[in-house]
Amino acid sequence: MTKASDVFILKNRKGLEVTFIARGGQITSIKVPNDRGEVVDVVIGYDTVDEALAGDAYFGAICGRYANRIVNGQFELNGEKFQLDTNNGPNHLHGGEDGFNNRVWEVEPVKIRRFAQAYKLSLVSPDGDQKYPGELTISVVYGITEDNEFGIEYSAKSTKDTIINLTSHAYFNLKGAGEGTIADHELTVNSDKYTPIDGEIGTVTGEIANVKGTAMDFASGKLIGEALESNCPQVKLVDGIDHNFVISAYDESLRIAARLEHEESGRMMEVYTDQPGIQVYTGSHFDGSEIGKQGKPIEKWAGVALETQIFPDSPNKANFPNAVLKAGREYSHTCVYRFF
Repeated sequence: MTKASDVFILKNRKGLEVTFIARGGQITSIKVPNDRGEVVDVVIGYDTVDEALAGDAYFGAICGRYANRIVNGQFELNGEKFQLDTNNGPNHLHGGEDGFNNRVWEVEPVKIRRFAQAYKLSLVSPDGDQKYPGELTISVVYGITEDNEFGIEYSAKSTKDTIINLTSHAYFNLKGAGEGTIADHELTVNSDKYTPIDGEIGTVTGEIANVKGTAMDFASGKLIGEALESNCPQVKLVDGIDHNFVISAYDESLRIAARLEHEESGRMMEVYTDQPGIQVYTGSHFDGSEIGKQGKPIEKWAGVALETQIFPDSPNKANFPNAVLKAGREYSHTCVYRFF
């Protein structure tokens, strides 16, 4: 059996290196070279495993059973009402206080042709766990290719009809962790629509709005700082960006969702997914009170999370993508981070 502190490393011949631990499948480091051969760790977090175990358990972790928010922690399925724990104001977030980010996953190496190296992470969530219906058996593959792709492949089955939405919660800074904010990163999102949030509800309203003419318009690419400095009411609500974007021309196939670039460092990352949405979160809750990598405080906007997903509160929004997993059917979700 794996222990919470067990460390696993994925490497390829081009110098890309991904490190994670068994607790939460938490990605603790992604070391990326640029075209000058300079290698930096682009994931926000901590220098040691002990610090990671004691610190923010969402950093780089697998979130579920339902990543993101469910309004008032309530949903109805097959005529039965369910009340989940509320851990984010009035809402349920990332599976509640005991989400999958806090669980110790079983980890084993696997050989998969498309990957240079891969591990399979496994977890069984009992019926009623986190107050969700059904025993859920989950498998997540972390794999790295020789093309500098880091793939995350989720699959799950339930013994009862349930809801599900899994994601990975790494924060990226292509300059390197501890090297300032992501305001000078250019972000492109393959989306012309997003789901606005309401301050009283604390999450989405069900509206799907156009990004054009708003601070949320990243369709053609722009510096994140342009949005952070705007007077847009949506930005002011969360002191940054914490919004779900609707992937354009979504058809369940793997397609580009976002591109993050930092010109000076010479690094770029593309995000691909077969999911309908991507949450962009600029880490506005960081306030410098925690010490991160290189012994530096983790400051506001120190990194940006790009979380591929089903929309927030989808179980309560008929116009949002379906988040129901039928008993015996398979949930699948692929996310690929490709580094240049």
